[in-house]
Amino acid sequence: MRKLLLTLCLLAVPAVGFASPVQSLLPGAEQRGAATFRLLGLPVYQARLFTRGGAPLDWGQDFALELTYQRRLSQTELVEATLREMRRLGQAAPDRARFEACFQGVAPGDRYLAVSEGPDRIRFLRNGRSACTLSKPGIKHGFMSIFVGPNSRSPRFTRALLG
Repeated sequence: MRKLLLTLCLLAVPAVGFASPVQSLLPGAEQRGAATFRLLGLPVYQARLFTRGGAPLDWGQDFALELTYQRRLSQTELVEATLREMRRLGQAAPDRARFEACFQGVAPGDRYLAVSEGPDRIRFLRNGRSACTLSKPGIKHGFMSIFVGPNSRSPRFTRALLG
């Protein structure tokens, strides 16, 4: 019995260690929606949108977006895709070096959490640890529009995130 209890406790430890820190960064946050982004039918990442109280997205309020990667992507791939999407949407992006400081390559199971702090600041965490904070006028709209904006690459994905 003691061995079974110890095994169950050890199995629970990783789950606790990987719990999303969204509540501590965005008090009252609840999941609004979730979706899996696919490219050529292959899953790239699972996304979850968090708003205060699970309310509909309001760009005037802070919110969070968590991406859990399903495949391996290099730092270059992440940075290039982000910059390409921001340009496609007509958004002003921070310079490449700022994104390179924020984003590392990912493997299946790695998570990035982006939490807005007003319209001009986003805090990024990678696997629950602080990665960087980007400050730039309009960065919240510029970056988050990739996922939840009206002209996102996948309207179906965006609708599922928006709930």
